[in-house]
Amino acid sequence: MGEPDRICVMTVDDHEIFRSGIRFLLLSFDDIELLAEAHSGEEALHLCEQARPDVVLMDMMMSGMDGIETTKAIRERYPEVQVLALTSFYDRELVQRAMQAGAIGYLLKGVSRDRLGEAIRSAHARHPTLSAEAVEALVCPPASPKGLGQDLSPREREVLELLAEGLSNADIAKQLFVSIAAVKYHVSSILSKLGAANRTEAVALALQHDLVSKP
Repeated sequence: MGEPDRICVMTVDDHEIFRSGIRFLLLSFDDIELLAEAHSGEEALHLCEQARPDVVLMDMMMSGMDGIETTKAIRERYPEVQVLALTSFYDRELVQRAMQAGAIGYLLKGVSRDRLGEAIRSAHARHPTLSAEAVEALVCPPASPKGLGQDLSPREREVLELLAEGLSNADIAKQLFVSIAAVKYHVSSILSKLGAANRTEAVALALQHDLVSKP
């Protein structure tokens, strides 16, 4: 009997260290082959056209074309390709947006080697795979906010405090040890939840409603 067909995988992440880690992990699987690596959403679309992987491991927070946009574009152009969100960033809204964009699963980057292998196989078989946090985000409705800003997440409150101190996105990223793309996502979410048109208005509203410490 011949060997079973391998599942061809592509990784999409703008961090070389993480791509290297995934490359090393996938070497331990006989039935999974790393076919291609992309450092951006734009490159991922180009490689999808050439390589046609079975499963794509997609980071959600990337500069330029982010994981949500890239997932949606891949699923629209190549519906046979399954996308598995694999990110260090967890947020209820982000999980929901990823699934709406067409991702078949959502896992955090701290996932074990065996769990990752199972998730890739499940995605290839068209079976959803979700982390416990993602399941909670999808099945548990968010608490009804009592007032402006009460639906901000702890991380969003941290970012809002730093916005009030006048820090730039790059400075906030350094202080919180996150990517600039993650900060941009948080800022966008803050503006949406506060109904603010820009950062200045968001800070003004935050001060008015005692959401941040007054200088």
